[in-house]
Amino acid sequence: MVDLKGLKELIESISKERNLPRLAVQSAIREALLKGYERFRRAQNLERKQFDEDYFNNFDVQLDVEDEGFRVVATKTIVEEVTNSDHEISLKQVQEMGGDEAQLGQEVVLDVTPDQGEFGRMAAMQTKQVLAQKLRDQQRQMVQEEFQDLEGTVLQARVLRFERQSVIMAVSSNFGQPEVEAELPKREQLPNDNYRANATFKVYLKRVSQGQQRGPQLLVSRADAGLVVYLFANEVPEIEDEVVRIVAVAREANPPSRYVGPRTKIAVDTLDRDVDPVGACIGARGSRIQVVVNELRGEKIDVIRWSPDPATYIANALSPARVDEVRLMDPETRQTHVLVAEDQLSLAIGKEGQNVRLAARLTGWKIDIKDKAKYDYAAEDAKFAETRAQHASEEFDEVEEILEEEVTPTETQIHEEIPLEKFSPEQLSEQIVNLEQEKTELLQENEIFETTKEESV
Repeated sequence: MVDLKGLKELIESISKERNLPRLAVQSAIREALLKGYERFRRAQNLERKQFDEDYFNNFDVQLDVEDEGFRVVATKTIVEEVTNSDHEISLKQVQEMGGDEAQLGQEVVLDVTPDQGEFGRMAAMQTKQVLAQKLRDQQRQMVQEEFQDLEGTVLQARVLRFERQSVIMAVSSNFGQPEVEAELPKREQLPNDNYRANATFKVYLKRVSQGQQRGPQLLVSRADAGLVVYLFANEVPEIEDEVVRIVAVAREANPPSRYVGPRTKIAVDTLDRDVDPVGACIGARGSRIQVVVNELRGEKIDVIRWSPDPATYIANALSPARVDEVRLMDPETRQTHVLVAEDQLSLAIGKEGQNVRLAARLTGWKIDIKDKAKYDYAAEDAKFAETRAQHASEEFDEVEEILEEEVTPTETQIHEEIPLEKFSPEQLSEQIVNLEQEKTELLQENEIFETTKEESV
């Protein structure tokens, strides 16, 4: 056995310093010593043997913490004639060692520990390097296992230091484990936050990184919409009890202009007629929403009522502006015109377009704000009718081209002609009738558009 004085203290100090269990530290030391022994054997290779990558797989290290030392053991197969002394041992040699009942093909574990002085300085250096790497791997694996299931949740974080534009924070999984480091990048920070040392914040865990890259594995955010959802769910009992549900959230935590502050729109709904979902989120005299606003350092939050009717939903989403009419111009491409009074235009659009931008994200519709007094119904209808007719004509041409390619072989299809026998007469007749009908409808729609255009002129 090779003596390792101070082994017990070493394991204890590493365990405390790196927040690792003692067994994990012992495992890392065993692997490092095994690599050190491998380096020792390669250095002592006087016969110039070729050691494959898996040559030392039958070797292992036994760590004796109490006696503070280690042994190297090898698992060898009993054979009649030995061709590789590292992997095989003769039956006669095993019998001489007292293994009278040993048989060919069995495996035995033998002590192959080198002498204390033979281990060498290079092997010791290799052991030290591998140990440091193995400990880092153990730490990363533990962090990954601890936080993998916590992705998409909110954690309490404390500011540790600053690296370039990122804030390095200490977070805990709340399972009694020590704190680990997390990165809060610049794009995930709030402009109104004051990230001073030891300041605490609630952060949203976006991702637990894998691999061997340096730095923190945890990526956290203060700008993610998930943080708003958590804060409301934590503050509003009706959301936790699933009486009120959050349907959609649109957040602009880092606006494109520094003259515009952070803002969030949140759509809520309920199936209980006796519950006002918006009032439940705001609370008595705004007490509940104020807690959320304070946590987000004064961010503006609009809580609106969700509706299955797109027009009503869009009108609600443009709050606090007062909407006179919502015209769903093209439901297929989700384009809408919202008509408001002149004094509501700037409020509906918002500072630098923020209000209408968030409303569009929340509803999924492309919203165009119009002054009702100047709105020309006929001209706008004609414009959309022309666009729809153009799209329909293009689709008709595409269908016609596809059909022609299927029925009539082209010059490039000389060697792969599609036989007409593949299509029955009924199928061809049906496709031709459908195309003629679509063509007639398009011509009628175009005539209506031309008539409307002339009347508007």
